[in-house]
Amino acid sequence: MTAPVRIGVLALQGDVREHAAILTSLGAEAVPVRRPEQLDGLDGLVIPGGESSVIDKLSRIFGVREPLRALIADGLPVYGTCAGLILLADEIEGAIDGQLTFGGLDVTVARNAFGGQVESFETELTVAGIDEPVDATFIRAPLITRVGPRATAIAALPDGGVVAVQQGNLLGTSFHPEMNGETRLHALFLELVAARRSAVAA
Repeated sequence: MTAPVRIGVLALQGDVREHAAILTSLGAEAVPVRRPEQLDGLDGLVIPGGESSVIDKLSRIFGVREPLRALIADGLPVYGTCAGLILLADEIEGAIDGQLTFGGLDVTVARNAFGGQVESFETELTVAGIDEPVDATFIRAPLITRVGPRATAIAALPDGGVVAVQQGNLLGTSFHPEMNGETRLHALFLELVAARRSAVAA
């Protein structure tokens, strides 16, 4: 039997358990990642929501930033939600002084584009590659303000604001599917993971 895919969840800050629970329910092995050596042997990685500047600082303190950047450049599938999307973006609008990203997604993302916690909202979105509308929860969410030529928008709000993108093995959403048990974004991500694992094994 083929071993389940091994997906890390960056566990420096944010809603780690919710992502791990969904990945496990979909048949993946979910493992927390806090140190560089825990990146070894992963088939993919999820970067959860939280506070992007805090995750950035902690990734440098724990020595995770540079090895993760190298893995992303080497094609590791990564899914970032909310703050995770910000950390995958090549450019940030509204970054705090000194804030860095892991990069990889050819997009610009505006932090807290929808306002503070009280402006949080839920809606249904059409996502490319998923048949039925997706339940999306936005909490202090970023907005993708530029989609570069290497990235593809896969979901937008009615006003045209882009809230999900894909670029090769990288997937990013402004919203939190894990907050209300929405599993189909993770399933889409696991399809990318399985395809890469098959390609590497061939």
